[in-house]
Amino acid sequence: MRRLEDCLNVVDFESAARDVLPGPVFHYIDGGADDEVTKRANTAAFEQYHLIPRYLRDIRAIDMRRTVFGCELQWPLMLAPTGLTRVFHPDGEVGVAEAAAAAGTAYALSTMATSSIEEVGAATQGPKIFQLYLLNDDALNFGLIDRCKAANFDAICVTVDTIVAGNRERDHRTGLTVPPRLNRRNLRHFVQRPAWCLRYLAAGGVGLPNVPAASGGDLGSLAAYFASKMEQNITWSRLERLMAYWGKPFVVKGLQSVEDARNAAACGVAGIIVSNHGGRQLDGGSATIDLVADIVDAVGDRLEVVMDGGVRRGSHVVKALAMGARACMIGRPYLYSLSAFGKAGVARALTLLRKETERTLALIGCASVDEVGRHHLTVNARVPDFLRERRVRTEFTEIGGRT
Repeated sequence: MRRLEDCLNVVDFESAARDVLPGPVFHYIDGGADDEVTKRANTAAFEQYHLIPRYLRDIRAIDMRRTVFGCELQWPLMLAPTGLTRVFHPDGEVGVAEAAAAAGTAYALSTMATSSIEEVGAATQGPKIFQLYLLNDDALNFGLIDRCKAANFDAICVTVDTIVAGNRERDHRTGLTVPPRLNRRNLRHFVQRPAWCLRYLAAGGVGLPNVPAASGGDLGSLAAYFASKMEQNITWSRLERLMAYWGKPFVVKGLQSVEDARNAAACGVAGIIVSNHGGRQLDGGSATIDLVADIVDAVGDRLEVVMDGGVRRGSHVVKALAMGARACMIGRPYLYSLSAFGKAGVARALTLLRKETERTLALIGCASVDEVGRHHLTVNARVPDFLRERRVRTEFTEIGGRT
């Protein structure tokens, strides 16, 4: 069993989570849709871009502060919304929110969370965002927004890429159910993790306190009720009504095209989160790091752009900033650390990522996140200038020109 202090990066926490969680539960966190091409590409695509340092600069003090979606951040990383968090560890959303606040960053609470808006609002004074899955009854949507107002949340983001559920084949293969139940496909996996089973049973089960249901029910019935209420016709005019009712920073999560980003800017939202849901919805889409620069160029300073997907290192954060993103979001990295070690694991994972981000900034000669730009990036397959010039001369000669 890996110890907390032995975890030195996100991959270590992933391995620790695999050791602690029953297979179906781990794969629910780790898996993607269909062939998981997009899930893998989200992280692998960062390696296409190399950092170019600028030296002989004063980096004795590194300023990583950013204001994003009205949230004052000590460094440009935010924790993405994830559902069912207390299934993975009893510390759940409250523990994650507290760790985020202590680390100087923002936490986004999911509609599908297992802790309520009110619990998280009372637990921390840190920056908080509520992620709204749009329902087909605006009375229910407005009710959730009213609760966020009362709990003093800073922003709301509407997720728009889940109008139908992605095909997550790992869950089918492992026999995962919500809530987790024993069956012929998963019995062996749960028996192999008795500590998790005892902890889960001792917690007394979990619910979905943010699902606005007319009556209570177990986790499975609540999830089914919620799925039946999901809106499959999200329009910009609908978002404008919600935005006006909220009155604070309003964000759209899940956009991946320049056209949608321009529409968001025209709608007047405070920002967008470029996200493919961690590769858990549409498979075969682009890695988000490959989309950020074009979207930033398209919207200019009309809204803030945050990148979500595949971040595993502080250097990944810096590369996204160089593309023009205001900040990054992470989901799986903090779920791995929570699953293995609870709130203390999240705190350590964030500390490591923050140090990596600060170290990378220093190593490329930036004393502030505002100094990072595209001049700090090159592509993996870049042709050196001397070869490019030789190729141009050769091609010019071949078509009958003179050198």
